[in-house]
Formats: sequence, structure tokens, C-alpha cells
Amino acid sequence: MARLRTQRERPVVEQANANAVHALESNVAAHPADAASAIALAQAYLDSRNPGLAVSVLESAPAAVRTDVRVEHAYARALVAQGRNQDALVAERQVLASCASGSEPCDGFLLVSAQRRADILQELVKLGVEDAQAHPEASQIAYFNATRTATVTVLQ
Repeated sequence: MARLRTQRERPVVEQANANAVHALESNVAAHPADAASAIALAQAYLDSRNPGLAVSVLESAPAAVRTDVRVEHAYARALVAQGRNQDALVAERQVLASCASGSEPCDGFLLVSAQRRADILQELVKLGVEDAQAHPEASQIAYFNATRTATVTVLQ
């Protein structure tokens, strides 16, 4: 008689990263108003290929943390990883609006990163691509369209 084999459950976080993630979880629990801690935990979940957990951490953060542009930018990244480009575009546009209004301090890296991601997401959404991983050809076209540049040379 053949033995049935069961597939082992995959751990939420790889064993090699479990201690680091546990420390980040403890830090967020101890300091829920710390935006940097929430971002670090969300990034750890993204690195572990768990975008749903990353989204959950950021969505459940206190309102003061959620309105931080860095958190909103991380949230957009998590939504992209979850295959939710339309929602990610809305989040990234919110980052850009907050930066433009001056209501939140935005460094150059954040501003450029948010603008670049918004441009790419705009193209993906225009092509009807929600999940870039599921549609690599269309994603490549969107990326090309969003990042192409033109050069003008003036001859004298």
C-alpha cells in the first residue's frame, strides 16, 4: 500500500530570518507610533515574499503612522508586490500630493522614487495590468513607456 505524502506547511518567514522578523514584530508592538519600525517590519515581510502581511502591518498602523509619506510609499510597494497596481497608484499619488503640498517633509530620494513608481504604475494601469508578475510582456512595455527619454540636440 502506498504511503500518502503530505506537503509540509511553508513557514511564514524563512528560518534564517525568523529571529530578525520576531525582533521587528516586538519593536512594532512596543512602539506602535514609530513609522520607521512599521516600515522595517513591512519590508522584512516583503523580503520573505509575504506582501499580505506587509499590507496588513501598514493598514493596521495608527492613523498618525499611516499618514507618514514614507509609510504610504512602503504601502504602495507592498500593494505592488500583492498584485494591486491600481491601489498602489492611488497610494503613490497620495505620496506625491503630500510632498507637493509641503505638508510632509520629503527627501529627494523619496520624491524621485515615488514619481518613478507612479509613472510605471500609470502605464501598467493604462495597459490593464494589475499583477506585473502575471503579465511580464505587458509589464516590460509599461516599464519602457514610463522610463523612455528623449534627447534633443541643437546644432549651431
